[in-house]
Amino acid sequence: MIILGIDPGYGTIGYGVIEKLNGKIRAIDYGVITTPKDKPISERLEMIYDAMNHVIDKFKPDEIALEELFFNTNITTGIKVAQARGVLVLSAIKSCGKLFEYTPLQVKMALTGEGRAEKRQVQYMVKMLLKLSAVPKPDDAADALAVAICHAHTVSFNKRTLV
Repeated sequence: MIILGIDPGYGTIGYGVIEKLNGKIRAIDYGVITTPKDKPISERLEMIYDAMNHVIDKFKPDEIALEELFFNTNITTGIKVAQARGVLVLSAIKSCGKLFEYTPLQVKMALTGEGRAEKRQVQYMVKMLLKLSAVPKPDDAADALAVAICHAHTVSFNKRTLV
């Protein structure tokens, strides 16, 4: 099974592609989609949509996992991220049809066993679980891989408990 994990944003969107086969996971690819700060949000949303469609077309994921939004105190940023997230949801549903959403707490729990784990702990687990030589950079890509790993673990758990 190919899983695409997405860390939403509007300036930088992380993506991570993993394969789950026979209970093992491995990284296929990861990176970021970026949009220029000097462009209007409408143009940036179109760039995000086109770039995410390209990623989905390239890797043909069986399932897509997306991190839910965590709002901080900056409402203006939150609105823009929510708009970008809507574009990502649309792209995922139209291209793949199988979208799963996870809170930051769920992602941290799946990778570290602790819902209040620090970012560096999650990144370390991404590196270890995927047997990478270094923590993926930038952070948005590592976060997207964490979302994909969370989904891989969640799918395994759900299938085991339903049998």
